[in-house]
Amino acid sequence: MDNCVFCNIIKGDIPTKKIYENENFFSIPDAKPIVEGHSLVISKKHFKTSLDLPNSLGTELLDCIKKTSLKLIDEKKIEAFNIINNNFKAAGQVVNHIHFHIIPRKKDDGLKMIV
Repeated sequence: MDNCVFCNIIKGDIPTKKIYENENFFSIPDAKPIVEGHSLVISKKHFKTSLDLPNSLGTELLDCIKKTSLKLIDEKKIEAFNIINNNFKAAGQVVNHIHFHIIPRKKDDGLKMIV
């Protein structure tokens, strides 16, 4: 996985500021945020999509999503947030390593989300 940007972050080849970390996941600010506070929750092990992620890691994934979101609510004073996970190229997945976007939201922020 030498060409995987997230694997290179995990190996320490690309420095970044971690927001939160547990045994199997960590969160970082998105390098190209669509809004202030846009963050990523990333698996420490290389899994391509959500379909590859073992069910046994669900609790740790949710822990990382929740702790990161609570930190954003506290530090960035966000009102709400979306959690987005793109799977495969047709759905917009750019990095083939499972990750979840946490998108901070405010009332009338103008962002359009697919529902």
